[in-house]
Amino acid sequence: MLESIGKAKEYIYVETFRLGRDTVGEKFRDALTEKAKQGVEVKLLIDYWGGRMLDDNFFKSLTNAGGEVRYFEKIKYNTDIFTRGHRRNHRKLLLIDNAITYIGSSNLTGYNLNWRESVLRMEDEITATFKKLFLQDFRIFKKYVLNVVYYSKKEEYNNFEILRDVPNIAVKKINYRFVKLINEAKRRVIIETPYFLPGFLLRKAMINAVKRGVEVQVVMPRQSDVNIVDILRNKYLGPLAKSGIQFLFYTKDNLHAKLMLVDDNTFVVGSTNFDYRSFRYMFEIVLIGHEPSITEQIKSHTHETISHSAPFNFERWVNRPYINKLFEWLILPFRHYL
Repeated sequence: MLESIGKAKEYIYVETFRLGRDTVGEKFRDALTEKAKQGVEVKLLIDYWGGRMLDDNFFKSLTNAGGEVRYFEKIKYNTDIFTRGHRRNHRKLLLIDNAITYIGSSNLTGYNLNWRESVLRMEDEITATFKKLFLQDFRIFKKYVLNVVYYSKKEEYNNFEILRDVPNIAVKKINYRFVKLINEAKRRVIIETPYFLPGFLLRKAMINAVKRGVEVQVVMPRQSDVNIVDILRNKYLGPLAKSGIQFLFYTKDNLHAKLMLVDDNTFVVGSTNFDYRSFRYMFEIVLIGHEPSITEQIKSHTHETISHSAPFNFERWVNRPYINKLFEWLILPFRHYL
């Protein structure tokens, strides 16, 4: 990414959930500052929650050079904080000169350097389409009431779809597209996700796919960076594994990739987690397509991930401690916010 930033001549637009106050964050800030000094248009959009450890001084050199930094939706401490505070901008994009797009799962921080991520780099005019969507987000960075239909409108470019979600319980376009893709699968579905808390429709689609003879594999970290989600997901694993869904735990480090591959010809890559919170409360973005050159890369990525993963042990799940089962039930009512 830093190498691509160094080649920018017209603009650099960055949208991220988190930028660290660490070596990695400083390197990105300094690279953006250098390009701003050269006259390149630099816009940086960071989610307020993800950027809460930062302040104006951290970006002083960048803004003095002409770069723009905005924080998406500051948290308002009022009666709506419990639900409103979960409506975060989780999208992750890096756009350069109508020529290069990065879309995927990785934040710009040092603590996730050893994590397994999924980031797609494209050299294509599709960057202009992403640019339009980024500028929408940049304009509404502090707008709390949205036209849901407009801001979640699907975009198409050649054989690609760009789907967006905005916080809304009823309109969950990415969720419904996932369900449709699984329902249409003929042979195999592979999902990589750091957090696995699927709603009823997704669980039903996966179970029905197995009944049709489709191989459904879900790969997740053995232990993610959010322990409470790991506790709750265990409630789902046993019954779903019994229905024939295959679960694997990535063992090398934390798996933070967010992607799906259907029948080895349709891919989904982007920022969305496979959980209630992403589908209901987060600003998310994914790219869906059938481009063979990309599909082969994602297929290779999933094979590598699976090669470093261990299968779910049903007997161990059955015999897990009662205290674990108790916590699963206690946390269950809050599953939509995890």
